[in-house]
Amino acid sequence: MCTFWLLAAVLATSSFSAVAKSASPVPEAPKPEAADYLIGPGDILQIFVWKNPDLSTEVPVRPDGRITTPLVQDIQAQGRRPTELAADLRQALSEYVKEPVVTVVVKNFAAPGNSAAIRVIGAAVTPKSVPYREGLTALDALIDVGGLSSSARGNAAKLLRMEKDGYKSYPLRLKDLVQSGDPRTNVKLKPGDIIQIPEGFF
Repeated sequence: MCTFWLLAAVLATSSFSAVAKSASPVPEAPKPEAADYLIGPGDILQIFVWKNPDLSTEVPVRPDGRITTPLVQDIQAQGRRPTELAADLRQALSEYVKEPVVTVVVKNFAAPGNSAAIRVIGAAVTPKSVPYREGLTALDALIDVGGLSSSARGNAAKLLRMEKDGYKSYPLRLKDLVQSGDPRTNVKLKPGDIIQIPEGFF
């Protein structure tokens, strides 16, 4: 009898181990990317000064590349990373506030000519640069350029994205996106992306 219960316990343990091994591991959350974006004219910046709401503000980057914030009349923003600009503002505000904590966020990449713009090239109705904004998708960019031209090979389109070791190419099925509205083909864009749409051959 003891042998029976011992055998049953071993079988139960083995079954539990098999189920545990077959279970899919929980995927890790993606790590946030480094904020290497350089601020450009026309960008909208959100300046947050901790515990100082009167100093927190939202400002555009002027054509001369500078911004004006409360207590800081003129400071260079163009060509600076958000963290670098935050450090500059922290230093400037330290004359008025004890140990200020400053955060800079690019709320809207509004300048079409800057490095954040999305460039749509090839067989679009009106190929051009599209100003980047948070949440911009391939469909948004396609609507902005008037859609695909009559000669476009939409499902052969490519997304060119700058990675650490250069541009990488990703497939974009724009014809399926336009015709069926399949959300799986509507990728979210990143600053500086290029959408390349080839033409058909006749």
